[in-house]
Amino acid sequence: MNVPTANALLGYPRDARLLIVNADDFGMGHDVNAAIARAVDAGIVGSTSLMVSCPWAHGAMAFLAVRPGLSFAIHLTLLRDFDAYRWGPVCSTERVPTLVDRDGHFPIWADRHALLQRAAIDEVETEFRAQIDLVLDEGLSPSHLDWHSLADGGREDIFSLTVRLAREYGLAMRVHDAHHAAALRASGLPVVDHPVLDSYHLDSVAKAEQYLDLLKALPEGLSEWAVHPSTGGGEARALEPVMWRTRYADYVFLTSEAAQSAVQEAGVVLLDYRELQDAWRAASGG
Repeated sequence: MNVPTANALLGYPRDARLLIVNADDFGMGHDVNAAIARAVDAGIVGSTSLMVSCPWAHGAMAFLAVRPGLSFAIHLTLLRDFDAYRWGPVCSTERVPTLVDRDGHFPIWADRHALLQRAAIDEVETEFRAQIDLVLDEGLSPSHLDWHSLADGGREDIFSLTVRLAREYGLAMRVHDAHHAAALRASGLPVVDHPVLDSYHLDSVAKAEQYLDLLKALPEGLSEWAVHPSTGGGEARALEPVMWRTRYADYVFLTSEAAQSAVQEAGVVLLDYRELQDAWRAASGG
C-alpha cells in the first residue's frame, strides 16, 4: 500500500520539515497555565491541549476565549497524576461507574492498567462526549483531540471511538502508533509521519541542548513534540518534588530566543493543528 505522507496531504513539498509544538495539560494548575500562556504568546508553542476535568480549566478556557484563532485540543482525560490533587469526570459518577475510584475521582496513573481492563466503552464515550461538549458549550472552537497519559487511548476500541468522534465533531487527532498513523494517512487524514516526542522522556538537565539537536536533525515530514511547560513555582514543586524540573526545563527552552533562532536556522516549518483540522474536515466531507 502506497501511504501518502502528511506533507502530501497538507500540500507541502516532500522534503519540507514540519513540526507541531503542542503544550499539554493546559488547565492542570496555575503554574502550568502561566507557562503555557507565555509559551504561546512569546515562544514557539503553536497549539495546546486543554484538560477540562482539572480545577484550573476555567482559567485556561478564559485564555482561549480571547485567542479564538489558537489551535487547541481537548486533552481527553481518564486519569489523574497525583494522590493529593484530584479530579474526576465531567459527567456524573453514576453515569460512568467503571471510570472512577471509590471516591468518585479518576484513578491515578499507576492504576491505568486496571482502569483499561474495567472501563466500559459506552461509559468512555459518554465521558469523552461530555468533555468535548463542555468546551463547545463555552463557545470555544477546538482543533483536535488527544489523550492525557494514554497514548492512542490505551485500547483499540478507545482509539477507534476517538477517530469516530474526531470525524463527527470536525476535529483532527494526535496519533502515536505508526500503524494507526499509516492507516489514517492512507484514508486521506493527515497525522504525524514520525513518533510523537514526549518531553518527559528527555533529560531535564540537558534538555535545551537536546531540543537544539533535535531541531537540527528533524526529518522530512510531519513531527510533533508534546511538551509540558510549567513556571516551576511552589505549586509545581509541591505536586512534583523531583519532576517539576522536567516541566520547568520545557518552559525555559520554549520561551527562549535560542529556540526561535534555532527553528529559523534549521529551516523548520512550525505548524499547528488548524491545518490538519481543515484537511480532516475536507476528507470527512465536512
